[in-house]
Amino acid sequence: MGRYSLPFVGVLLLFCLVSSSEAEYLKYKDPKVQLNVRISDLMKRMSLEEKIGQMTQIEREVATPDVLKKYFIGSVLSGGGSVPAPKASAETWQKMVTEMQKAALSTRLGIPMIYGIDAVHGHNNVYNATIFPHNVGLGVTRDPVLIKKIGDATALEVRATGIPYVFAPCIAVCRDPRWGRCYESYSEDPKIVRNMTEIIPGLQGDIPANSVKGVPFVAGKNKVAACAKHYVGDGGTNKGINENNTLISYNGLLGIHMPAYYNSIIKGVSTVMISYSSWNGVKMHANRKLITDYLKNKLRFRGFVISDWQGIDRITSPPHANYSYSVQAGVSAGIDMIMVPFNYTEFIDELTRQVKNNIIPMSRIDDAVARILRVKFVMGLFENPLPDSSLVNQLGKQEHRELAREAVRKSLVLLKNGKSYKKPLLPLPKKSAKILVAGTHADNLGYQCGGWTITWQGLDAKNLTSGTTILSAVKQTVDPATEVVFNENPDVNFLKSNKFSYAIVVVGEHTYAETFGDSLNLTIPEPGPSTITNVCGAIRCVVVVISGRPVVIQPYLPKIDALVAAWLPGTEGQGVADVLFGDYEFTGKLARTWFKRVDQLPMNVGDKHYDPLFPFGFGLTTNPTKY
Repeated sequence: MGRYSLPFVGVLLLFCLVSSSEAEYLKYKDPKVQLNVRISDLMKRMSLEEKIGQMTQIEREVATPDVLKKYFIGSVLSGGGSVPAPKASAETWQKMVTEMQKAALSTRLGIPMIYGIDAVHGHNNVYNATIFPHNVGLGVTRDPVLIKKIGDATALEVRATGIPYVFAPCIAVCRDPRWGRCYESYSEDPKIVRNMTEIIPGLQGDIPANSVKGVPFVAGKNKVAACAKHYVGDGGTNKGINENNTLISYNGLLGIHMPAYYNSIIKGVSTVMISYSSWNGVKMHANRKLITDYLKNKLRFRGFVISDWQGIDRITSPPHANYSYSVQAGVSAGIDMIMVPFNYTEFIDELTRQVKNNIIPMSRIDDAVARILRVKFVMGLFENPLPDSSLVNQLGKQEHRELAREAVRKSLVLLKNGKSYKKPLLPLPKKSAKILVAGTHADNLGYQCGGWTITWQGLDAKNLTSGTTILSAVKQTVDPATEVVFNENPDVNFLKSNKFSYAIVVVGEHTYAETFGDSLNLTIPEPGPSTITNVCGAIRCVVVVISGRPVVIQPYLPKIDALVAAWLPGTEGQGVADVLFGDYEFTGKLARTWFKRVDQLPMNVGDKHYDPLFPFGFGLTTNPTKY
């Protein structure tokens, strides 16, 4: 046996060295290893090509397995309405994400990609998902506990489709309702917007008490990474023009538009998305002082900063006019991940060229990649990269729909109740001989949900997704003996030939998103005004306004008996009927000023010349009816 001892020792030594080498190589994959050690261990193994791949986010349409492997792509997204198939099931979504993730994991270092999607009022791209009221309505509730529950439900529905990252919440402070994204803002008041950041721990989980402020946190595979957007001043642009210039002092910017970012960072938000807009003429996507110096250095944000869709392209006017400059300006400003989303080879080649020519220093690339990896490590993406099939039943879950229904009830604002306070119309009696439901928005789920629902701009569609229209809700709520007649736009003869006890008129804005929603007149489109005039001129009526913001209503107010602002309530229209018929009381208070005339805008609470139709904080109440 002695003659084999020397070779045996050699083999044993070699085995130990190999084992040691393998253990060292897997250090970044070991969840027991300290976070910063995992990051540095992985980064020292990465080539420039792999690092730039991590900084690249591409659209799912171009994200083939071969592309993900060849370019080491770090992130994939679904743009508004970008789905694997029409009416795709949770299983279909999971299958798509799994295929992409397996491609990413098959690369040399096996770094998982992170899939992101806009889930701005529930999982709004996905058929059968629960669609919650848009933020403009949620701000009315002034209820952070409710908002946190909505974040929790949204996270589960997003995870049901295998997706771990959402581009939400929007924490814009909309200062002018002419802005086409005003419905994405909780309020004109930064205090309310700050309180609504409680959706972040709903989405991500509660940050541990001993956590270092600024470090991102995601509580596990039932939660998602969140994204505070759009940094900063997006809601303050001149005349409410989307992607325009926010003209405000530094102190004004910090006092109005920045506070919700403080709260978001304290609560461990994982990512921050940059705004298309400019601040005093400087494009935010190129603003190093606010991104690097303020957000990263002063506020000590340690997650990653992401561009908006083609955000660096739009640094120049026209967009993409000087792409080399755009790449240099955006990355140098401190943007870590670029939402390309289609021309990824152009971006990768240009950024590679600039790094190799010392135009952009390697230290800037390393900062970006460390931040991206930090989020991926923190959220457990290395340990649980693939979708969890046990979660598919969370999509459109009844408990989530009940929560959305509660949110609808609390978001409604009663602006008028009776032509005389002695004769209120609401709550409506459930038992009447015959009632009329009228208006373009009464039986249209698409209008009820608004933009960013199934498609980017939303759709005029009764059966847009699973849900309950206001007409259906009324029919389900009234006494079985009550006859409910629906006529979208009844003429005078129809109204005279029927004896209606009262009418419910549901009208409002068409669907829109972003620039398509910018409006200088803020009027309700026809036939809405005609329906109000005809119906309310003949019958006692309650008008329910479905809109993403205050609209011109003063000319019709004398004819209207009761007026309700329902905003964009989402799929659970039953919440509207709950309150109209007195099962629950009206509690909502305006989180936005309701103007008299558009020429008064911008007009916000606290302004010197404040002369609204309905002031900030206004909202009548009712007592629930006992049946």
